[in-house]
Amino acid sequence: MAERQQRRWGTAVVAGLVAGVCAAGAAGCSGSGAAAEDGHPADPVETLRRAADTLVEAGSSKARTSMEMATGGTRVTIRGEGLYDYRERLGALEVVLPQDPAGTSEHRPITELLAPGALYMKNRGAGVPADKWVRVETATLSDGNLVTGGATDPYAAAEVLRGTRTATYVGTTRLAGTEVRHYRGTADLAAAAAHSSEGGRGPLGAAAKGFATAEVPFDVYLDEQGRIRKVRHRFSFVNGGRKEAVAVASTTLLYDFGTPVDVRLPAGRDIYAGRIAEE
Repeated sequence: MAERQQRRWGTAVVAGLVAGVCAAGAAGCSGSGAAAEDGHPADPVETLRRAADTLVEAGSSKARTSMEMATGGTRVTIRGEGLYDYRERLGALEVVLPQDPAGTSEHRPITELLAPGALYMKNRGAGVPADKWVRVETATLSDGNLVTGGATDPYAAAEVLRGTRTATYVGTTRLAGTEVRHYRGTADLAAAAAHSSEGGRGPLGAAAKGFATAEVPFDVYLDEQGRIRKVRHRFSFVNGGRKEAVAVASTTLLYDFGTPVDVRLPAGRDIYAGRIAEE
């Protein structure tokens, strides 16, 4: 019974958030990214498969996210900003939905807490009281929470790279004043799930089955310590009863590594147990 309710909630979150924004639019490691002894980048595939481990060694960072969705000629962008602890796999983001055609937003920013296997959302709307949180098991979501919350969990974004099948080294560039190495490639979500951390296997496995394709093209930029500074994934999923796939480009920027992070998950009494409206 509880599992069925979680699935209904997950469906409501996905359908409500994606449908809502579409309507608005219409209306510290040296190994991972280090250069080889001859000065050339190490094997790109192996370098990217280790990128998530390098974030764990870095400890924490600030993050900015951007998620662009395109369907039926409509394109909308959802933005987020917050903090993430890669060792504890805990993060906090404030996600801002796009304005409506009149230039105003009908939604307050959504506060999201990211935890192993769970997504907590406040100011969700859809009949949820303002002082309550919605909790969703990410493994029950067809996209594994790579898209649902309007922002990709930063550590999940890195763990997708564990499934890197092909990758090429594009060259060096500068990003926010930092020299970075640019790689381009394709990851497989099923392979990523098989090689991910324990908390990531369920969500990434669900995404491998739920997306229109398990193949994920990406561009990623690593600093000289092998830490991800920017990663952009291109996902494709089918939203609810729609037959056509929704194209999603999710970008995550990471900076200020080592910043203090204090994420406290809601107490049980603060989690909403009622029905979430289908928006």
